[in-house]
Amino acid sequence: MSLIKSISGIRGIIGGTVGNALTPIDIANFTLGFGTMIKRAGGRKIVVGRDARVSGEMVHSIIVGNLLSIGIDVIDLGLSTTPTVEIAVVSEQADGGIIITASHNPKQWNALKLLNSDGEFISKAVGEEMLAIADAKDFDFVDVDNLGNRTYIDDYIQRHIDKILELPYVDVEAIKNRQFKVAYDAVNSVGGIAVPLLLKALGVENVVELFNEPNGLFPHNPEPLPEHLSILCTEVKLHQCDLGIAVDPDVDRVAFVDEKGNCFGEEYTLVAVADFILQTNKGNTVSNLSSSNALKDITEAHGCQYFASAVGEVNVVALMKEKNAVIGGEGNGGVILPELHYGRDALVGIALFLTYIAKSEKTVSSVHAQFPQYVISKNKVQLEDGIDVNHIIKRVGERYAQYEQITIDGLKIIFEDYWVHLRSSNTEPIVRIYAESSTEATAYSIANKIKGDIISILKES
Repeated sequence: MSLIKSISGIRGIIGGTVGNALTPIDIANFTLGFGTMIKRAGGRKIVVGRDARVSGEMVHSIIVGNLLSIGIDVIDLGLSTTPTVEIAVVSEQADGGIIITASHNPKQWNALKLLNSDGEFISKAVGEEMLAIADAKDFDFVDVDNLGNRTYIDDYIQRHIDKILELPYVDVEAIKNRQFKVAYDAVNSVGGIAVPLLLKALGVENVVELFNEPNGLFPHNPEPLPEHLSILCTEVKLHQCDLGIAVDPDVDRVAFVDEKGNCFGEEYTLVAVADFILQTNKGNTVSNLSSSNALKDITEAHGCQYFASAVGEVNVVALMKEKNAVIGGEGNGGVILPELHYGRDALVGIALFLTYIAKSEKTVSSVHAQFPQYVISKNKVQLEDGIDVNHIIKRVGERYAQYEQITIDGLKIIFEDYWVHLRSSNTEPIVRIYAESSTEATAYSIANKIKGDIISILKES
């Protein structure tokens, strides 16, 4: 499967046949469906931005041209981060946004992420309406006198950073005084533009740049997981840095490396930032079912309440609003700070983390050591087309019926000293398996046990 349509966007491999890959025809139909829906609701303005992947300029041209053809005005940010586009939608009082990025997927993939007028991912109902229009090709094109207008704005990343600096939690003087030496890996995407601008604004002058050219030629798997950050870890040790920073191609996820060259763990990005926020702003926190129990532990230690949502940023945001959470996000390194905007934002995560480390006067490794220590094993099972994923997950649940189970998003089984979460991916034809325990051996053992269960059930089917 190389073309995945969902309520929040379309994702696929560049090249191939119509309907089976992310071809120009599919890009156009999807764009026209979204633009037509916006127009019918009385809107006329859409913000467009893209990451630096190789196909980005081609996809960008198709999207902008088709929006103009139905009378939509385009605010064109060019190369931009996902959270920057989200902020721009609100600042420009636009009616929606399109972010051209396949996030952590390899370079052959690209995607369109769709935003509403609040700069947040569209809801299920809105997504279904848009898909129906696109599938029916129910479009009306305007004459030459009514074509949309295109406006270029090339400084929105800096505007985004300026908003971060205005937050009461961010202490530039404290960061300057620590004189941090920082290495960062921008994976040759828009982080190569945004991260150095942010570090400069925060007063970090001693910087080691890795893969800083926004050309879309990812030097390694672009997902900021420990197994992909070996070069960054080595450079942190080699240059005796205080920490390392890794972002994904669209800069909505961030992971850190400590001064010893060890991965801080993408799960602990949100944990650390939440601990910092809760020190001065007590309130509820939210993450998804696949995220570490460490956030729950830290939240309760501050005398506050934790809530878990279904996986997906739109679900986390909905629960954050319902529970009036002061901080939330996902365990993949995604931090959501409502005071800035309701979207995962690596840049605000970096600013808050640096302030936390600076004001604590501790090393990154000593900060990590003070948190509850868990290990998550993240696995997946590749599926063939036509497999009934829900049936497979139900069968697994039957094998562990004696344990507590949560079914709002796939299946989460709560054992005495660990948990495992199974769900179908929204972006790839796979079943994801997350298992967490206080020991690495247990986490990997239960993940492999569940993986074996799935494989045996597939064989039976």
